[in-house]
Amino acid sequence: MKPFVMIIAAWFGLGIGADGSRPISLMAQELDQATFLELHNQLNASPEAPWRTIPWKISLLEAQQEAAQSGKPIFIWAMDGHPLGCT
Repeated sequence: MKPFVMIIAAWFGLGIGADGSRPISLMAQELDQATFLELHNQLNASPEAPWRTIPWKISLLEAQQEAAQSGKPIFIWAMDGHPLGCT
């Protein structure tokens, strides 16, 4: 198993809350609406997160045109394979 996957597995296995709140163990309790909402709030990124302010482009051609007009470089984030495996 890759180190990143092992860390995530250990994190959830220990039931550590993302914000330091009370420990949550998905193995010890059934997932009800309240638990789901608590987990959802802990795992969602803040709307003020810096990466959310970047005007991301899905179309490479659109990004190239805008980069040429503004004289800025293009940052391409690409990967191949399974998102948890990052092959």
